[in-house]
Amino acid sequence: MSADTPFALLANASSLPWDEVPELPVADLVRHSGDALDRGARICSWFGVSEPSAGVGFVRIVALLAFDAENTLAVARSTPFTGSYPALTPRHAQAHLFERELWEQHGVTPQDHPWLKPVRRSEGNAPAHAGFFRVSGSEIHEVAVGPVHAGIIEPGHFRFQCAGEEVLHLEIALGYQHRGIERALAGGPHRATFAQMETIAGDTTIAHATAHATLLETLAGTEAPLLAQWLRSLALELERLANHTGDLGALAGDVAFLPTQAACGKIRGDFLNLTALLCGNRFGRGLILPGGCRHHLEQPRAEQLLKRLSSALAEIRQADSWFWESSSVRVRFECVGQVFASQATEIGMVGAAARASGLVRDVRYDHPAGWHRFAQLPVSVWPDGDVGARARVRSLEIQRSGAFLQEQVPTPPDGPLHEPLAAPAPATLAVSLVEGWRGEVCHVALTDNEGRFRSYKITDPSFHNWTGLALALRGTAISDFPICNKSFNLSYCGFDL
Repeated sequence: MSADTPFALLANASSLPWDEVPELPVADLVRHSGDALDRGARICSWFGVSEPSAGVGFVRIVALLAFDAENTLAVARSTPFTGSYPALTPRHAQAHLFERELWEQHGVTPQDHPWLKPVRRSEGNAPAHAGFFRVSGSEIHEVAVGPVHAGIIEPGHFRFQCAGEEVLHLEIALGYQHRGIERALAGGPHRATFAQMETIAGDTTIAHATAHATLLETLAGTEAPLLAQWLRSLALELERLANHTGDLGALAGDVAFLPTQAACGKIRGDFLNLTALLCGNRFGRGLILPGGCRHHLEQPRAEQLLKRLSSALAEIRQADSWFWESSSVRVRFECVGQVFASQATEIGMVGAAARASGLVRDVRYDHPAGWHRFAQLPVSVWPDGDVGARARVRSLEIQRSGAFLQEQVPTPPDGPLHEPLAAPAPATLAVSLVEGWRGEVCHVALTDNEGRFRSYKITDPSFHNWTGLALALRGTAISDFPICNKSFNLSYCGFDL
């Protein structure tokens, strides 16, 4: 990183007085952000903060970038402006959705943005449908899928431009699950705030709850007791085990490989039940609270958890071996839905999907916080970037999360489970990153002069990765969409905040 960077540097789970966040003219902020991205940074968050004191419609842009190789975050803000600013997207595609969202929420236009349309806002009778990209030609046809899908699944619309069976372009329109969570957080934390955090994406309860609790602890100038950090790490890896197992089973089902599908459905339930053993809820609700945790894992339950965990891990190893020993599975996954490392880097992919394209990108390794500062897991990487690689990364992470739990559960740290928190610091910006099972969960809070939330920005990993699914479909048969979609398994509601 250049020594003369205009950004303020900070670590994960840290804060900075708002007055100390460097302020740049918006064109300079865009230029310096582009320079940082050229040097290997990536965008964690890029959002607007209203500045009514400067006039009606005035806004600041806040840029939060990550220098993963240096374990460092960088933050800066623009001076208040209105109207338009030079877009970052033509120079760096990973800014694409962030700038569309900024335009939608604050009415400032990124000039020369290549495809400016709503991200979530209703347009006419449906969310975010302000016209679709179209391919012309005598053999071109269009396939519209959703938003209502077969089975119990959240709504999302997929518009395919095809030449015969080959997908030339896929455009994804979301917004049907938009609940206005970020707007509801203004002026908080409220009594309902933590419950909202636990339901941002129900299958990612632990990651989002941990990110929010860590943020409040950071604003209070403290951290959770070591025992609580330890418990949060256990719950986070149990959440990873359950979801990766469910995904392997779903992928097996999509290629009609029933032995692994049936086994993983049962084993996923076993992992969820271990979370229930930990706190009474299969998705981890009620375990975490700002300042610590509600429930301890006493020795008798720890012994029971280890016994049941050992059995479930043995079963998933068997189901996994059936899966990968099957030539019919491998041939359906290999070279299908590829996202190359250069593409994954360009669009800012995170999590298991990024690691399956060969990127060494994991918050637990690059920006460790909480218990993962003391007990790190190996980063699970596969180079091929296809459906098989995304499944392989899940298989690796199941093994490594299981080994982490078997190592950690017998040796809890001493100390209290929870400590009361001071009020959040006024006029302060705080950042918290957590490696959820899909990837990086990013929470950024800005408090006002009373210590209440002036702005609260959440970036679920799905926000980074939906574009990756669109790229994965290019040049494939439209019949490959189910396995490509399942190999990413992105969240609609996590996107639709």
